[in-house]
Amino acid sequence: MKYKEITSKSIAELMESFYEAIREDKSGLGDIFNNKIGTSEEEWDAHKAKIGEFWKGMLIGESNFRGNPMQAHMNLDPFPPEYFDNWLGLFKESLDSIYEPQIADMILMRAQMIANRFKSILYAS
Repeated sequence: MKYKEITSKSIAELMESFYEAIREDKSGLGDIFNNKIGTSEEEWDAHKAKIGEFWKGMLIGESNFRGNPMQAHMNLDPFPPEYFDNWLGLFKESLDSIYEPQIADMILMRAQMIANRFKSILYAS
């Protein structure tokens, strides 16, 4: 059964689904994430928890997130802007598997706004 509302539990499930897809991605995203985060379950669990806090803050206003996502992306080795589209595609697949369509679409809209902002800063010429 898909979630009809956004909760801490549903966000945790989203992080599990999404980052499992990222870890296995062959487009280049998997390499970027695995090189930055690591390959152990402990490293990934910590990352999922941290980014889950980010999304809890964005979506339900409850968060212990500490970090600077834009700076984290700026510190990565350069990568093609198309990777944001790949990221969004995997995120949408995970959203669609966990949430009812109306909720999934609303979260995806937020993710698209974030991705567009990051792209505009990272690839400004």
